Amino acid sequence: MLPRAGPMAAGALLLLVALVADTTLGQLSNYQLTTCPGKTTCSQCIQTTNCRWCTMPNFTHPRCHGQIEKYCPEEYTVDPSNTFQLVQGRELTKPSRRVLEGQSERESYYSSSHYQSSSSSSSSSSFQQSSYESESGAGSIVQISPQRVSLKLRLNEAFRFNVNYAQAEDYPVDLYYLMDLSKSMEDDKTILSTLGADLASEMRKITSNFKLGFGSFVDKVLMPYVSTVPKNLREPCPGCVAPYGYHNLMPLSTDANLFSQEVQRANVSGNLDAPEGGFDAIMQAIVCREQIGWREKARRLLLFSTDAGFHYAGDGKLGGVITPNDGECHLDHNGRYTHSTTQDYPSISQINLKVKQNAINVILAVTAEELSVYEQLSRLVEGSSAAKLSNDSSNIVSLVRDQYNKISSSVEMKDNRTDNVIDVKYYSRCRNTNGALQQTNRCEGLKVGDVVTFEAHITLLKCPTDPRDWQQVLQIYPVGINESLTVDIEMLCSCPCEHPSDPEYRERADECSNAGTYKCGICECDGTYHGQRCECSAMESLLEPGMVDACRMSNASEECSGRGQCVCGVCVCERRPNPDELIDGRYCECDNFSCDRPGGLLCSGPDHGRCVCGQCECREGWTGPACDCRASNETCMPPGGGELCSGHGTCECGTCRCTVTEDGRYTGRYCEKCPTCAGRCNEFKHCVQCQQYKTGPLAEANECATNCTLFVPIPVEKVTIDEERNDNKCTFFDEDDCRFEFSYNDSDQDKVVVTAQENRECPPKVFMLGIVLAVIAVVVLIGMAVLLLWKVLTSIHDRREFARFEKERMMAKWDTGENPIYKQATTTFKNPTYAGK
Repeated sequence: MLPRAGPMAAGALLLLVALVADTTLGQLSNYQLTTCPGKTTCSQCIQTTNCRWCTMPNFTHPRCHGQIEKYCPEEYTVDPSNTFQLVQGRELTKPSRRVLEGQSERESYYSSSHYQSSSSSSSSSSFQQSSYESESGAGSIVQISPQRVSLKLRLNEAFRFNVNYAQAEDYPVDLYYLMDLSKSMEDDKTILSTLGADLASEMRKITSNFKLGFGSFVDKVLMPYVSTVPKNLREPCPGCVAPYGYHNLMPLSTDANLFSQEVQRANVSGNLDAPEGGFDAIMQAIVCREQIGWREKARRLLLFSTDAGFHYAGDGKLGGVITPNDGECHLDHNGRYTHSTTQDYPSISQINLKVKQNAINVILAVTAEELSVYEQLSRLVEGSSAAKLSNDSSNIVSLVRDQYNKISSSVEMKDNRTDNVIDVKYYSRCRNTNGALQQTNRCEGLKVGDVVTFEAHITLLKCPTDPRDWQQVLQIYPVGINESLTVDIEMLCSCPCEHPSDPEYRERADECSNAGTYKCGICECDGTYHGQRCECSAMESLLEPGMVDACRMSNASEECSGRGQCVCGVCVCERRPNPDELIDGRYCECDNFSCDRPGGLLCSGPDHGRCVCGQCECREGWTGPACDCRASNETCMPPGGGELCSGHGTCECGTCRCTVTEDGRYTGRYCEKCPTCAGRCNEFKHCVQCQQYKTGPLAEANECATNCTLFVPIPVEKVTIDEERNDNKCTFFDEDDCRFEFSYNDSDQDKVVVTAQENRECPPKVFMLGIVLAVIAVVVLIGMAVLLLWKVLTSIHDRREFARFEKERMMAKWDTGENPIYKQATTTFKNPTYAGK
């Protein structure tokens, strides 16, 4: 046992170690030390891409480094890699000779040993096969292969393997018809009772193994859904039976005549409000597998028909029902729903969950008035579709046939992951074996015997905090098919040397001064001790002279990079308020939050990359300082082949940046549109005019029909183009000086899609006679206004003059009977001096 070093000796030892480490770091500068920075434990190291850990005792180089094999012997190197193990891989069921006729062997035959696996780690992934099970039983049908695999995944290293699917010939089909039997559907019931045999006959053309069932629903027998007046509870409408929630009238059976009889015997009922209790019925029809008779190996179709809306979770409170729906089966021996008045309606998410768990395809057959609502519902329920039902349900046979063909001719791969720990991407060429691999989880246009291969890319995005979550089971399944691929995933989030089962794992080891656990070549100290060998006690002096130097990256750097505290020569990094933001590294020089944030997203979001020691570590398919650029140039290649960006631009971040010439800038997603080319605008102009506006040189119906057969324009309020779809926009003025726009897309060589402006933008028509009459009227009105103004002014002036005259006359001092102008011819004077003498 080594004696515990004193504080002074420990300080000298740490200073020496720091000096040696500085020398070693200088020697390793050529090997890119920044590849695996700041990882002080083995688990932290292997959770970093391309990083390895060295467990060799007394190792003086950095233990975590991308080039560590140059300094660490292979037997001491911990570098786990992705591994794959095939557990169960039965072959796909082969179609008969009749189906195989005209198809190549490669399209119809699958070899279970065909896998492609890769790993982003430098070490190649191992491929092991523990067991191979051949197809058991002649009647066994296999549509997805393999059936079970085991994966060991390292963080951020994608693993690729193939998943194959083929639609089996004569695959069993279960069709359960769930019908709204409220009074408004009475005529539909009558028609359906006559179409039962036709429906069974049509489906047997597709498969000989067909079963048909029937159930009906109305609503909860509570106010305000139905009238609870005793008389109305017995007979809510003339000729109606008592209302009920849901009734399983006929389990799945091969007897089509029985189906017609049950539909004919079923009676309609009535309710008060417009929505119906269809969700209660759908839930029971899905989860009551034994009562309905759903088979384990069959394509299950639930045909739901109604002419009204639906109640969903929360509506039950109107009737005093507050208990949530439990998603369990509650049918009595007569097939009636017993918990209709005690449980609320199920929610859309509950319906979706049960549909996925039971692999059922729901066909929502509704009238035109309700079609838009149920189309939105179909987007929220996996594997469902909405179709227009005629008012009397007379098109039910063709509707079921068309919907089944639509469902069976396509395959969509999904999985049951619920968190952001594991990422799964799907790539496929679908049926085009010579085409480029595209990211998609859906292929269409399939026939019996066609084999579709999906390449699944599974990536471990982060290690869960709880080690118990490091073992997970992933299910990959085709939507609506009760078969799946089970993937047992083991996350490589820790090193074997960190577990007590490792021979070098020792608690209270001598190498750790009897104060810590020795594992993976380093010491994990107890809570009261610190240091590389747990030689410092927290009860003693925290910092001895010279220990500060061990907490600096260089003489010019701050202690613990200014983001921690030096305790016994070891940096204790600060804790951030956000627990997801971490500061780590030997000198607290690293963090996971200071990377670039384009659009406010760290490293462009978790799907693009993650922040490691202040730099973005990009995921597969992305590159750039902020992981915002696509790593490949495939998105810049024209779909028909050719040069990058059509030879008229450069590919930057997966997008073509078109060049500018003397004539202008090239445009288009792939810079394929030259600035001086008119494209096909002039070619389509006259046809758009005659078909959409009934104008132009081909305005006559016969000429338009004869010359315009390539397309029929789709009217829209405003024409918009999508560069991603390679749309082209055209603008013209016609003979009426009206402006109109249309866009066309001729990417598909078999057809041209044209979208035209619904109404032309024409200048307003000029009414000349109205303008002339208006001008004349204005002139006359102005003249009359002038005359009237003159008359008013003269009247005012006369009135003023007359008033002044009257005023002067009233103020006159002479006799009004004499003429003031007249004067006498003689004048008499008195001589004052005469005075009467």
